[in-house]
Amino acid sequence: MRSTKLYDCPAASNSYPKLRVAPDVMVIFDVAPRGRDNYKIWQEGAVPSVIFEMTSEGTRNHDEVFKKTLYEQLGVKEYWLFDPRGEWVPEQLRGYRLYRDVYEPIQDGRSEPLQLRLQIEGQLIAFYREDTGEKLLIPSELAQAVKQEAIARQQAEHQLQQAEHQLQQERRLRQELLERLRLKGINPDEL
Repeated sequence: MRSTKLYDCPAASNSYPKLRVAPDVMVIFDVAPRGRDNYKIWQEGAVPSVIFEMTSEGTRNHDEVFKKTLYEQLGVKEYWLFDPRGEWVPEQLRGYRLYRDVYEPIQDGRSEPLQLRLQIEGQLIAFYREDTGEKLLIPSELAQAVKQEAIARQQAEHQLQQAEHQLQQERRLRQELLERLRLKGINPDEL
C-alpha cells in the first residue's frame, strides 16, 4: 500500500523540503474536487478549515505541540484531536478554535466551519447537523438505513397488493350478490 502525503507544510517547503505533515482528515472549502497524491497549500491557495487527527499516547507530543502549533500558524480554523481509546484525552475528543491567531479550547462540541455538533459514540465521532439535529450517517449506518428503507418499501408494496387483492375479492362478491338478486327478480338499483 502506497502512503500518500496529503498536506505539505509551506513554511517548511524552502527550508526543509522533505518535511511533510499528513492530517488524518482535513476539510478544505473553495478548492476544486479532484484526485490528488498530495495537497500543497502554496499551490492550491487554500488552507484547510478543519483538521482531525487520530491521536494516542504515542503521538501525543507531536499532535499536541508540533501539529497544533503548525496548524495554528497556518490559520487552520479548527483542530480536533480524537483519542478513540481515551489514552490521554479522557473525553476522547478535544477541539481548538482559532481566535485572534491563537487556538482556544472548544467548549461546546460544535464545529463552526462545518456547522455540525460533534459527539462521541463509542469509539467514533458522530456528526449532527446544527439546523435540523439530523445525524450524518457513516457508511455502515447508511447501508443499514437503505436496507431498512428497502424492507419498509417491500412491506408497503406487499400490503398494497393484499389490499388490491381484497378489493378485487369484494368487487367479485358484490357482483355475485347483484347477480343473485337479479336472478330472483330483484332490481338492485331500486333498493
